[in-house]
Amino acid sequence: MKQARNSSGSSVQAGVQGVRRKLLQAAGAMGGLAVAGLSGCAVGTTNQGVATPVNSRGNAMFAYVGSRTTRERNARGDGISVYKVDLTNGNLELVQLVKDLVNPSFLTLSRDGQYLYTVHGDLSDISAFKVDRATGKLTFINRKSTHGKNPVHLAIDPTGKYVVVSNHLGSSLAVLPIAADGSLQEMSQLVTLEGPIGPHRVEQKLSKPHFNPFDPSGRFVIVPDKGLDRTFSFQFADGKLVPAVKPFVVARETSGPRHIVFHHRLPTAYVVNELDSTVTTYAYSTADGSLEPRQILSTLPETFTGNSRASEIEIDRSGQFLFASNRGYDSIAGFFIDPQTGLLRAGAVTQSAGKTPRFFTITPDNRYLYALNEDSDTIVAFTLDQRTAALKPTGFSVASGSPVCMIFS
Repeated sequence: MKQARNSSGSSVQAGVQGVRRKLLQAAGAMGGLAVAGLSGCAVGTTNQGVATPVNSRGNAMFAYVGSRTTRERNARGDGISVYKVDLTNGNLELVQLVKDLVNPSFLTLSRDGQYLYTVHGDLSDISAFKVDRATGKLTFINRKSTHGKNPVHLAIDPTGKYVVVSNHLGSSLAVLPIAADGSLQEMSQLVTLEGPIGPHRVEQKLSKPHFNPFDPSGRFVIVPDKGLDRTFSFQFADGKLVPAVKPFVVARETSGPRHIVFHHRLPTAYVVNELDSTVTTYAYSTADGSLEPRQILSTLPETFTGNSRASEIEIDRSGQFLFASNRGYDSIAGFFIDPQTGLLRAGAVTQSAGKTPRFFTITPDNRYLYALNEDSDTIVAFTLDQRTAALKPTGFSVASGSPVCMIFS
């Protein structure tokens, strides 16, 4: 595997592919939009009177965009792009490109924002970086094996001492300790997910965990498994995963559970199912990590008769709306959340203004939603219609090679 190499400019590539990458990077540096991530932000003012975004810790805000990079993925990304964000006009200023990374496909930051971690899709690795809080730039620390093929997601426990990783084609969860200096230690636990495979002949040949967030209590790790049509629950204590009292919930066959999101206030969780393009509403207990299914709705309009797969899911900051993205019918479906029951009501389905919106995210001020269109190399900004849950393009977009994840400090 290539070693990480830091750069603030684009790499020189031979042929058409290299030219295209240069154009994408140049457009990314000049283009603009506001971005979303894991922590809140506010807008401050510099001594020149120009508004500068700051996060909840009073630092300038930076966006980190992960990408697909390999020929096998038909990808056009170059690594992790670091941008300084201006929320007053949505501009992104490219400050660094961490190149020579293989598929840095999902990113997360430590709670204090000092360290960034990425899994490397299609490989068996996770990398750690030091974050310069003043400039946003990344410095490579180290890399460790996840002991499983194609790690696709990672989550840090509330203590900040461990990271949990989903090995999508390894049918496993890996736990790695994190040292005080942010470096990754050797894997301390590997848990294999087992059960009867689903009936889909291509996508359900084995267990395929795709996501492993900590629940709102921080005591449980919840794992949708696309291959087994199950969502697993694990208690996490003292750096170890232990099956919960109710260790899994069975989904509708061939649904392919992919990602999960928890409501901010209600005892409710929502799983987006990739293979049948649906969202399942669950009653969720933070006492024992159990899930009880209550409702299933399609993410596609009734008039769409083609092939499509769902991918990302997120709730807006107000807790009133849920969104899920579709790849095939390239769009983002909006739903209204009942404030009492947590049940969903279908709203508008909006085209993503690009191809294959694998990922999207919402700004912490709830002003914008950003669709990352992996196969058209764009990130497109939308505003939300509070009446219909429809998304309206703002006119802001930025070119980005095969973008698949976006977070900010």
